[in-house]
Amino acid sequence: MDYLNIDNQKILPVVSELNVLLADYHVYYQKLRNFHWNILGKNFFDLHNKFEEMYNDTRLKIDEIAERIVTLKYHPISKLSDYIEVSKIKESSPLLSDYEMVSEIIEDHKIILEQFGKVVDRAEKAKDEGTLDLIGAYIRELEKSTWMLNAWSKDTKEELNTSFVK
Repeated sequence: MDYLNIDNQKILPVVSELNVLLADYHVYYQKLRNFHWNILGKNFFDLHNKFEEMYNDTRLKIDEIAERIVTLKYHPISKLSDYIEVSKIKESSPLLSDYEMVSEIIEDHKIILEQFGKVVDRAEKAKDEGTLDLIGAYIRELEKSTWMLNAWSKDTKEELNTSFVK
């Protein structure tokens, strides 16, 4: 039974990019756990809690991405070795400062946002509205999270762009 009304030939590239995204999210999830466990210093309480919030959110997204792949009638990749091989996000040392941890997460967000773009491109070509809807929400959330982490890492004397302020 074909319940998707999507050309099966066009869906394979979507699934392929979703599997890369799934791998990226798995490595990112473990990195957040690593940072949650190993954060030290004056920012411990804030970042310990933030990293936990972020990895809990990531865990949900991992499940939703995998279930989207299954909905598209494919098996998601599911071996840790495949995640490490496929992901563009790399593992990290636990011996980083709070600023280094946040900086690394912001860099990972850039990688994930780039992968979102690849998924969106393939989903648009396939007219896969379900995937587009899922990823659109993820983009908005990750951009906001990145903005907040970036703001945390700035000096309080820095300012936003004021070119439109009169």
